[in-house]
Amino acid sequence: MKSNPNPTRREALAAAGIAPALLTAQAPAPPAPTSTTKITPFEIKPLPFDPAKLTGLSERLLKSHWENNYSGAIRALNNVRDRLAVLRADKDTPAFLYGDLKREELIRRGSMVLHELYFANLGGSGRPGGSLAEALKSSFGSVEAWEDDFRKTAASLYGGSGWTVLAWNHHTKELHNYWAGDHSQSAVMGTPLFVLDLYEHAYHIDFGAAAARYVDAVFANAHWDEVQRRLEQARKA
Repeated sequence: MKSNPNPTRREALAAAGIAPALLTAQAPAPPAPTSTTKITPFEIKPLPFDPAKLTGLSERLLKSHWENNYSGAIRALNNVRDRLAVLRADKDTPAFLYGDLKREELIRRGSMVLHELYFANLGGSGRPGGSLAEALKSSFGSVEAWEDDFRKTAASLYGGSGWTVLAWNHHTKELHNYWAGDHSQSAVMGTPLFVLDLYEHAYHIDFGAAAARYVDAVFANAHWDEVQRRLEQARKA
Protein backbone atom coordinates (compact mmCIF):
# COMPACT_ATOMS: atom_id res chain seq x y z
CA MET A 1 0.00 0.00 0.00
CA LYS A 2 1.34 3.41 -0.96
CA SER A 3 1.64 5.98 1.75
CA ASN A 4 -0.25 9.25 1.40
CA PRO A 5 2.31 11.98 0.72
CA ASN A 6 -0.07 14.64 2.14
CA PRO A 7 -1.89 13.10 5.14
CA THR A 8 -4.61 15.05 6.90
CA ARG A 9 -4.15 16.03 10.54
CA ARG A 10 -6.61 13.31 11.55
CA GLU A 11 -4.69 10.68 9.52
CA ALA A 12 -1.36 11.78 10.96
CA LEU A 13 -2.63 11.57 14.55
CA ALA A 14 -4.26 8.22 13.88
CA ALA A 15 -0.96 6.93 12.54
CA ALA A 16 0.67 8.10 15.76
CA GLY A 17 -1.73 5.98 17.77
CA ILE A 18 -4.07 8.72 18.94
CA ALA A 19 -7.70 7.61 18.79
CA PRO A 20 -9.94 9.79 16.60
CA ALA A 21 -12.50 10.04 19.42
CA LEU A 22 -9.98 12.02 21.44
CA LEU A 23 -9.92 14.70 18.77
CA THR A 24 -13.45 15.81 19.55
CA ALA A 25 -13.27 15.37 23.32
CA GLN A 26 -13.40 18.61 25.31
CA ALA A 27 -12.07 19.31 28.75
CA PRO A 28 -14.94 19.34 31.24
CA ALA A 29 -16.12 22.85 32.19
CA PRO A 30 -15.41 23.85 35.77
CA PRO A 31 -18.48 23.47 37.96
CA ALA A 32 -20.52 26.63 38.37
CA PRO A 33 -20.49 28.02 41.90
CA THR A 34 -23.54 27.09 43.89
CA SER A 35 -25.00 28.48 47.07
CA THR A 36 -25.05 26.42 50.24
CA THR A 37 -27.59 28.82 51.80
CA LYS A 38 -31.25 28.28 51.07
CA ILE A 39 -32.92 31.60 50.28
CA THR A 40 -36.55 31.83 51.33
CA PRO A 41 -38.37 33.96 48.73
CA PHE A 42 -40.51 36.88 49.76
CA GLU A 43 -44.21 36.33 49.15
CA ILE A 44 -46.50 38.73 47.31
CA LYS A 45 -49.09 40.01 49.77
CA PRO A 46 -52.69 40.50 48.63
CA LEU A 47 -54.26 43.94 48.69
CA PRO A 48 -55.54 44.59 52.24
CA PHE A 49 -58.78 46.12 50.94
CA ASP A 50 -61.37 45.55 48.22
CA PRO A 51 -60.01 47.57 45.25
CA ALA A 52 -63.53 47.99 43.87
CA LYS A 53 -64.68 49.91 46.95
CA LEU A 54 -62.23 52.79 47.34
CA THR A 55 -63.50 56.31 46.65
CA GLY A 56 -61.90 58.06 43.70
CA LEU A 57 -59.29 55.37 42.99
CA SER A 58 -60.36 52.89 40.34
CA GLU A 59 -60.10 49.13 40.64
CA ARG A 60 -58.15 49.11 37.37
CA LEU A 61 -55.55 51.54 38.73
CA LEU A 62 -55.11 49.73 42.04
CA LYS A 63 -54.84 46.28 40.46
CA SER A 64 -52.36 47.49 37.85
CA HIS A 65 -50.25 49.10 40.56
CA TRP A 66 -50.32 45.93 42.67
CA GLU A 67 -49.78 43.44 39.82
CA ASN A 68 -47.14 45.29 37.79
CA ASN A 69 -45.20 47.46 40.19
CA TYR A 70 -45.42 45.93 43.65
CA SER A 71 -45.54 42.28 42.52
CA GLY A 72 -42.86 42.97 39.93
CA ALA A 73 -40.58 44.35 42.63
CA ILE A 74 -41.01 41.17 44.70
CA ARG A 75 -40.20 38.90 41.77
CA ALA A 76 -37.13 40.97 40.88
CA LEU A 77 -35.97 41.03 44.51
CA ASN A 78 -36.22 37.25 44.80
CA ASN A 79 -34.22 36.85 41.60
CA VAL A 80 -31.51 39.25 42.80
CA ARG A 81 -31.22 37.49 46.17
CA ASP A 82 -30.81 34.12 44.45
CA ARG A 83 -28.04 35.51 42.25
CA LEU A 84 -26.29 37.10 45.22
CA ALA A 85 -26.33 33.77 47.03
CA VAL A 86 -24.55 32.14 44.09
CA LEU A 87 -21.97 34.91 43.82
CA ARG A 88 -21.22 34.71 47.54
CA ALA A 89 -20.09 31.13 46.96
CA ASP A 90 -17.67 32.23 44.23
CA LYS A 91 -14.45 33.66 45.70
CA ASP A 92 -13.55 35.12 42.29
CA THR A 93 -16.68 37.29 41.95
CA PRO A 94 -15.61 40.83 40.94
CA ALA A 95 -16.56 43.43 43.54
CA PHE A 96 -18.19 45.70 40.96
CA LEU A 97 -20.52 42.90 39.84
CA TYR A 98 -21.46 42.11 43.42
CA GLY A 99 -21.99 45.81 44.10
CA ASP A 100 -24.35 46.18 41.14
CA LEU A 101 -26.55 43.41 42.51
CA LYS A 102 -26.43 44.86 46.03
CA ARG A 103 -27.68 48.16 44.62
CA GLU A 104 -30.54 46.38 42.85
CA GLU A 105 -31.32 44.53 46.09
CA LEU A 106 -31.54 47.85 47.96
CA ILE A 107 -33.89 49.38 45.39
CA ARG A 108 -36.18 46.34 45.05
CA ARG A 109 -36.36 45.78 48.80
CA GLY A 110 -37.22 49.45 49.33
CA SER A 111 -39.95 49.18 46.70
CA MET A 112 -41.39 46.10 48.40
CA VAL A 113 -41.52 47.70 51.85
CA LEU A 114 -42.85 51.08 50.75
CA HIS A 115 -45.54 49.55 48.53
CA GLU A 116 -46.74 47.27 51.34
CA LEU A 117 -46.94 50.24 53.70
CA TYR A 118 -48.68 52.34 51.05
CA PHE A 119 -51.39 49.79 50.31
CA ALA A 120 -51.91 49.09 54.02
CA ASN A 121 -52.53 52.78 54.77
CA LEU A 122 -55.42 52.86 52.27
CA GLY A 123 -58.95 51.58 52.79
CA GLY A 124 -60.18 54.01 55.42
CA SER A 125 -61.70 57.49 55.68
CA GLY A 126 -62.06 60.48 57.96
CA ARG A 127 -59.32 62.51 59.62
CA PRO A 128 -56.42 61.74 62.00
CA GLY A 129 -57.60 61.43 65.58
CA GLY A 130 -56.55 60.23 69.01
CA SER A 131 -52.85 59.98 69.85
CA LEU A 132 -51.94 60.45 66.17
CA ALA A 133 -53.65 63.85 66.05
CA GLU A 134 -51.95 64.85 69.31
CA ALA A 135 -48.55 63.81 67.96
CA LEU A 136 -49.11 65.78 64.75
CA LYS A 137 -50.06 68.85 66.79
CA SER A 138 -46.96 68.45 68.94
CA SER A 139 -44.62 68.24 65.95
CA PHE A 140 -46.35 70.60 63.49
CA GLY A 141 -48.60 72.85 65.55
CA SER A 142 -51.82 71.37 64.15
CA VAL A 143 -53.10 68.55 61.95
CA GLU A 144 -53.81 71.13 59.24
CA ALA A 145 -50.23 72.45 59.36
CA TRP A 146 -48.91 68.89 59.04
CA GLU A 147 -51.15 68.20 56.04
CA ASP A 148 -50.11 71.44 54.35
CA ASP A 149 -46.42 70.52 54.76
CA PHE A 150 -47.07 66.96 53.55
CA ARG A 151 -48.95 68.14 50.45
CA LYS A 152 -46.26 70.69 49.59
CA THR A 153 -43.61 67.98 49.88
CA ALA A 154 -45.69 65.73 47.64
CA ALA A 155 -46.20 68.50 45.07
CA SER A 156 -42.44 68.81 44.65
CA LEU A 157 -42.50 65.32 43.13
CA TYR A 158 -45.34 65.86 40.65
CA GLY A 159 -44.32 64.83 37.15
CA GLY A 160 -41.32 62.93 38.44
CA SER A 161 -40.96 59.98 40.77
CA GLY A 162 -40.54 59.22 44.44
CA TRP A 163 -42.31 59.04 47.76
CA THR A 164 -43.56 61.38 50.47
CA VAL A 165 -43.43 59.84 53.94
CA LEU A 166 -44.59 60.87 57.38
CA ALA A 167 -42.15 59.18 59.75
CA TRP A 168 -41.37 58.90 63.45
CA ASN A 169 -37.72 59.75 63.98
CA HIS A 170 -36.24 57.65 66.78
CA HIS A 171 -33.29 60.01 67.20
CA THR A 172 -35.18 63.32 67.50
CA LYS A 173 -38.37 61.77 68.97
CA GLU A 174 -40.61 63.69 66.58
CA LEU A 175 -42.79 63.31 63.51
CA HIS A 176 -41.43 64.66 60.24
CA ASN A 177 -42.39 64.62 56.55
CA TYR A 178 -39.66 63.29 54.30
CA TRP A 179 -38.98 63.57 50.59
CA ALA A 180 -37.59 60.50 48.77
CA GLY A 181 -36.50 60.54 45.15
CA ASP A 182 -36.61 56.76 44.78
CA HIS A 183 -37.08 53.47 46.65
CA SER A 184 -33.59 53.54 48.16
CA GLN A 185 -33.85 56.82 50.03
CA SER A 186 -35.09 56.93 53.60
CA ALA A 187 -34.63 59.10 56.67
CA VAL A 188 -31.95 57.89 59.08
CA MET A 189 -33.67 56.51 62.20
CA GLY A 190 -37.07 57.16 60.62
CA THR A 191 -39.96 54.68 60.80
CA PRO A 192 -42.53 55.28 58.01
CA LEU A 193 -46.07 55.88 59.25
CA PHE A 194 -48.03 57.35 56.32
CA VAL A 195 -46.66 56.59 52.86
CA LEU A 196 -47.65 58.23 49.56
CA ASP A 197 -46.44 56.81 46.23
CA LEU A 198 -45.69 59.65 43.80
CA TYR A 199 -44.48 57.56 40.86
CA GLU A 200 -46.71 58.17 37.84
CA HIS A 201 -47.76 54.51 37.78
CA ALA A 202 -49.63 55.19 41.05
CA TYR A 203 -52.05 57.65 39.48
CA HIS A 204 -51.68 58.13 35.71
CA ILE A 205 -54.40 55.63 34.68
CA ASP A 206 -57.04 57.60 36.61
CA PHE A 207 -55.71 61.14 36.71
CA GLY A 208 -53.25 61.61 33.87
CA ALA A 209 -50.91 64.41 34.89
CA ALA A 210 -53.30 65.75 37.55
CA ALA A 211 -51.31 64.41 40.49
CA ALA A 212 -52.95 66.80 42.99
CA ARG A 213 -56.31 65.11 42.42
CA TYR A 214 -54.69 61.76 43.15
CA VAL A 215 -53.32 63.08 46.44
CA ASP A 216 -56.85 64.26 47.32
CA ALA A 217 -58.12 60.73 46.64
CA VAL A 218 -55.43 59.14 48.82
CA PHE A 219 -56.35 61.43 51.72
CA ALA A 220 -60.02 60.54 51.21
CA ASN A 221 -59.11 56.84 51.59
CA ALA A 222 -56.41 57.10 54.26
CA HIS A 223 -56.53 54.40 56.93
CA TRP A 224 -55.67 56.59 59.95
CA ASP A 225 -56.16 53.78 62.45
CA GLU A 226 -53.34 51.89 60.73
CA VAL A 227 -51.14 55.01 60.76
CA GLN A 228 -51.79 55.45 64.50
CA ARG A 229 -50.99 51.77 65.12
CA ARG A 230 -47.63 52.25 63.40
CA LEU A 231 -46.92 55.34 65.49
CA GLU A 232 -47.67 53.55 68.75
CA GLN A 233 -45.50 50.61 67.69
CA ALA A 234 -42.63 52.92 66.69
CA ARG A 235 -42.74 54.75 70.00
CA LYS A 236 -42.47 51.47 71.88
CA ALA A 237 -39.52 50.25 69.83
